Amino acid sequence: MASSPLSRTTAVESAMDAKAAGIPWPTWCAALAVTSAVVGAHWDISWHRSIGRDTFWTPAHMAIYLCGVLAGISSAYLILDTTFNKRAAMAENSVRIWGFRGPLGAFIAAWGGIAMLTSAPFDNWWHDAYGLDVKIVSPPHVVLFLGAFGVSVGALILALAQRNRSSGASTMRFEWLFLYVGALIVILLQTLLLEFTAHPSLHTTLPYRMEAIFIPFVLAGIARVSSHRFSATILTGLYSIFLIGTILILPLFPAQPKLGPVYRPVTHFIPNQFPILLIVPAFLLDVFWHCFANWNKWLLAAGSAVLFTGALLVAEWPFASFLQSPAARNAFFGAGYLDYATPPNSSDARYVFDIVDTGALFWMNIAAATAFAFVSTRLGFSWGEWMRKVKR
Repeated sequence: MASSPLSRTTAVESAMDAKAAGIPWPTWCAALAVTSAVVGAHWDISWHRSIGRDTFWTPAHMAIYLCGVLAGISSAYLILDTTFNKRAAMAENSVRIWGFRGPLGAFIAAWGGIAMLTSAPFDNWWHDAYGLDVKIVSPPHVVLFLGAFGVSVGALILALAQRNRSSGASTMRFEWLFLYVGALIVILLQTLLLEFTAHPSLHTTLPYRMEAIFIPFVLAGIARVSSHRFSATILTGLYSIFLIGTILILPLFPAQPKLGPVYRPVTHFIPNQFPILLIVPAFLLDVFWHCFANWNKWLLAAGSAVLFTGALLVAEWPFASFLQSPAARNAFFGAGYLDYATPPNSSDARYVFDIVDTGALFWMNIAAATAFAFVSTRLGFSWGEWMRKVKR
C-alpha cells in the first residue's frame, strides 16, 4: 500500500528533527580540545614530579598542544564555512569580526588556540634560559593557561548558543555538554591554583582566599544559565572524580627521575593531590540559590560569599588534618606520594602545616576571602545573565 504525502512529510520531519538533535562535530571537537588540555596538563605536572624536565616532545606536552590544534580545526571550519557558504547552518546565527563571520564561541576558541601554540616556543626557551624545571605559574605557562582558558570559554559558548537555540531532545544534550565544559574550566582553574593549595598550606588562609577569587565566579555564572538545579554540584563533582581518577591511574605506570637532586626513589608516576572539597560549598550554594532565587542579586551574592567561604573552611580545614595523617597515605587519598625532588626537611616530607595566620590576622584574611567571594559571585551572576542571551 502506497504511503500518503502526509506520512512521507512526517517521516522527513522526524529525520530532520533527529539530525538536529545531534551535536555538530565542531562542537564535539572543541570540547575534546579542552579535555586534551586538562588531561595533558595533569599528566605533564606528574611527569615533572616523577621524571623532571624532559624533551619538549613528551606525550604530555603533545596532549596539551593538541588542544590548540583541535581548537584551530573546529574554529577554522565554522568561521570559513559560515563566511563563504551562505547556506551554512550557522549563517543566521553568527557574528562578524574582521570581515569573517562565525559563531562567537569559534572566534574565542580560535584566539585561545593561537595563544596556546604561540606559548610553545616561549615555554621551551624559558626552560632553557632559567632552568630545566620551574614552577607552574611562570610567564609562558600563564600564556598557555590563558590560551587553554580561551578555548574552554569558546567551547562553552558554542555549546550554550546551540542550547539556547534548540528545542526538544537536543536541548538536554547541549546542556550536558555545557556542564561538562564548565567542569573542565573548574579543573583548569584548580590546576592554576595547585601551588597555593598544597597540603601544608591548607591550615593557612591563602588557599581559601585564592579559591574565593576564582571558583564562585564560575559556579554562579553557570548556575545562573543552567536548567539543572544542582549545576554547581555537578561541576565540582566532575572535578573531584577527575582528580581522584588521576590518583588511581597515574601510579600504575612506571617512571624514573632523569634530573637531580633525587631526594627519594620514584619508580612510578606521582599524581597530584586529592581534590579540594569544593563539592561541599557547591552543594550548599545550589540549595541556597534555589530557595532564595527571588532575592536581590547583591544580597544573594553576599549570602553566597559567606556560605562559600564558611563551608569551604569548615569542610577543608579538618579534612586537611586527615590528609596529613598516616590514614591518608594510601592509593585512594594519595597523601603518601611525594615527588623525587622533595627535600626530607620540607613540610611535605614531614607532613606538617605551614602556620602563618594567627589571631586577628586570620580573621582579617577570612574576611578578605569573603569579600573576594562576594565580588566573584556577583560578577558570575552578571556573566550568567549575559550567557542566557547568547544565541550566536
